[in-house]
Amino acid sequence: MPEFNYIAIIVTALVPNVLGAIYYGPLMGKRWLSSLNFTSEDLKGRNEALIYGSALGLSFIVAFFLKFITELIHKEVGQNGELVFGSFHTFGHGAIHGAGLALGFVIPVIISLGLFQKTKASNIIINSLFWLICFSIMGGILDVWT
Repeated sequence: MPEFNYIAIIVTALVPNVLGAIYYGPLMGKRWLSSLNFTSEDLKGRNEALIYGSALGLSFIVAFFLKFITELIHKEVGQNGELVFGSFHTFGHGAIHGAGLALGFVIPVIISLGLFQKTKASNIIINSLFWLICFSIMGGILDVWT
């Protein structure tokens, strides 16, 4: 079983919330709202504590399993025949693992849901790009900060 740096996982779990505030705010907020046929008025009256608290909790789960999967990918057999975890750790290497997991698991789910829900292509692209960036950054942080 790989060892976990829980401080790194906690910090990494903040990435989607912090990046989301920028990405879905000043960077892509108007396009995102338009892709949903929403206005900023439509977002008023929501339970923000529940939304952001749940998003943060789910980000902890994502960060933990992203670290777990990345460490499983890093396994090697040592000279004495034992399984060795964590053999190659750089930000770029972790970012590639994160991007690969996003491209292989997250983005296909977003696209599939979007097709069944008749979501606009622009919304699918906006959300897919966000999670590709998040997983890349998260993977990089988790890989370099062992």
